[in-house]
Amino acid sequence: MTTTLKYSGKTALGQPEDLNDTIQLIPELPDIMDLSSRLKFAPKEGRIWLDNMRMMMLHASSLGALRNEMIESLGIDKARALLTRMGYVSGAKDAELAIKLRGGGDFFDAFSVGPQLHSLEGIVNVEPIRLEADTNKGHFYGEFLWKDSIEDEIHIESYGLGADPVCWMQIGYASGYTSVFMGRPVVFKEVECRAMGHSNCRIVGKPISEWSDIEEELAFMQPQAFANAQTIRSAQNPSEHITLPEGSHVSSQFQEKLSANMVGASAAFNVACHMLDKVAETDATVLFLGESGVGKEMFARTLKQISKRGNEPYVAVNCAAIPENLIEAELFGVEKGAFTGAVESRAGRFERADTGTIFLDEIGTLSLSAQGKLLRVLQEHQIERVGSKKTMDVDIRVIAATNADLQAEVKAGRFRQDLYFRLNVFPIHIPPLRDRKADIPLLMNHFLLKYSKKYDKSIAGFTSRAIDGFLNYDWPGNIRELENLVERGIILAPNDGAIDLSHLFTCGEDFSNALLGLGKDGNLNSQPDRDFSTLAENSRSYREIADHIVDQNVSLEELEQQILESAVEKAGGNLSAAARSLGITRPQLAYRLKKI
Repeated sequence: MTTTLKYSGKTALGQPEDLNDTIQLIPELPDIMDLSSRLKFAPKEGRIWLDNMRMMMLHASSLGALRNEMIESLGIDKARALLTRMGYVSGAKDAELAIKLRGGGDFFDAFSVGPQLHSLEGIVNVEPIRLEADTNKGHFYGEFLWKDSIEDEIHIESYGLGADPVCWMQIGYASGYTSVFMGRPVVFKEVECRAMGHSNCRIVGKPISEWSDIEEELAFMQPQAFANAQTIRSAQNPSEHITLPEGSHVSSQFQEKLSANMVGASAAFNVACHMLDKVAETDATVLFLGESGVGKEMFARTLKQISKRGNEPYVAVNCAAIPENLIEAELFGVEKGAFTGAVESRAGRFERADTGTIFLDEIGTLSLSAQGKLLRVLQEHQIERVGSKKTMDVDIRVIAATNADLQAEVKAGRFRQDLYFRLNVFPIHIPPLRDRKADIPLLMNHFLLKYSKKYDKSIAGFTSRAIDGFLNYDWPGNIRELENLVERGIILAPNDGAIDLSHLFTCGEDFSNALLGLGKDGNLNSQPDRDFSTLAENSRSYREIADHIVDQNVSLEELEQQILESAVEKAGGNLSAAARSLGITRPQLAYRLKKI
């Protein structure tokens, strides 16, 4: 995709410039409502969301105090480097959102997400001066004015005017955003700054190869980081990937060993992972506690993989699924002729797991008799097959899991106290999903990729209503329920479309509308049109409308034409805005309009 030069009609110095046939006037920035509608406030939970990214509000004076402390403690160069890289990561994350919301449409419309988010997040007011891009050739030139920058404001308050630009975090943001968006490293320089006495800040961005004097900026951005870390597809060339710098995600030897299905970012998830890391290289018995569906078995498998027994056998036992009269034979094995039906000798689960790991899931369901037999094995590390007089030693690590409160079960006399103490060597509690909502966006994306591949469907993502629903729901079924809903959504959503609320919560799930949205006037409101308590009634209304259309013998072509024309009319002829209101891309809308 190639975008022609786009000017505001003036050069950077404000002088009129001759425009040739390939140069167009820069249009006004697109309507920001598709972005502001993604900004959600959940005051009862202490969370702010921008789409699926958790945000925070911070006093400008607090940022100034932090900045001053960094400068005084580390020196101005190190402080600048840290803030620049911090901004780079923020810009890279916002570029992901831009690609998700407006990728595949008009270049300027999609690229404008970055400047608009910078304004929405209260950082600076951005005015485009010049923008040209050829994504096929990798060419980019961008020139922007920054008005009322918060970063130079707090710097001037502490240090006054100086000889160097000071919008370090913002310049990192611009470089990170554009690098991810273009699919190649792009570096911005602040050529004018209010902290240097200019009326506004002005930045210019080009690929590294097109700069001749970029060494100073690269020194603060660590150019070697372009060769590290994770990859993200560019908006224009989805088959191409670029790299993000160090710091864009946490990396450690432990995380490199984690299962690919271990997904999370919340404090509770990280605490559980930290506990897992600490106990992994020991042979201590581990007891996973938590509600059904929180991922106890996944944690158990991961513990086995990262332990020193990682290459040894792993045997999982669902204690709730084994009949009481067969539990001893299943766990410890049976000799031929031990009882009616024992036509051959068979090794039990403990024997098969010798030298490795055994996972006893739902251990709280075992009968008192079975608990007594298990206790002896845990104490002596010896087993006897049913019908045998021979004792066998087993070298085994035991991992157990339960969704029951074992202490309460002990008090009630349903669980042996001695077995509880034998199992409770290293307990790890995995909180329910409703207490770790920061993990929900990551899990949504993880299962979206998993099941899109499984069902060979191209799904654009989740609508804003669907995201609201995920964040409002209490998830009694935890991660297992979330996975099922995403799978259901992918099955029901149209190919190349987005998963909407109607594709997900189809069984009367109960919502609490605790989110506040940003209205057109900039005020927070509860957005009654997104009140989930009326979802079922709305669904019935839509069905009635559909039944009426069918009764009137209206063809799909006629219906589509009316919907498309209405969307374009309400958007004032802006095809990009009309496409966003319909949940499709601009090219898809243009193609459908041509068919009319």
